[in-house]
Amino acid sequence: MTGFVLPTPVLESERLVLRAPVASDIDAFTAFWTTERARWHGGPFTPGRCWRNLGTQIGHWVMRGYGGFVMTERGSGRAVGFVGPWHPGEWPEAEIGWSVFDPADEGRGFAAEGARRVLDHVFRDLGWTTTVSYVDPANARSIALAERLGARRDGAAVRPPQDADDAPCLVFRHPHPAEVAA
Repeated sequence: MTGFVLPTPVLESERLVLRAPVASDIDAFTAFWTTERARWHGGPFTPGRCWRNLGTQIGHWVMRGYGGFVMTERGSGRAVGFVGPWHPGEWPEAEIGWSVFDPADEGRGFAAEGARRVLDHVFRDLGWTTTVSYVDPANARSIALAERLGARRDGAAVRPPQDADDAPCLVFRHPHPAEVAA
């Protein structure tokens, strides 16, 4: 069984092709989500939880009409990470999140390249006027990436409800392209 696939956009950048997740991505997702590297996303998870998380990512497209993208390396098609908009029902704002699956791919600029392409997509194609990234205060690499993307800390922003005082997150607000051009 191949599963049902919605018509979704495919975004491209210099080195990446970004596409919606599909059922056959389970091995790449499980290889990431079962490791300590998934701690920034609530993991590590059991393989069963990985399956449910992938289903949630696919379902996000159905419920919202947009969702996260699997970053694949142009040419090889190898999945190198995940990037994109995420807005569970109880969250105060839509977020742009990212992850790189394999530590060997960190530092190669895949997350930055994918996030830039997604930011262009949400502002230009989806017509968003604002978006944030929620980042764990201990995740120095994601903080640095948010800042490199031009995002600034927004201490007044409401955090997602699961981020209680014992598990705070930092909110980084991404500038709208009109702000950058001004």
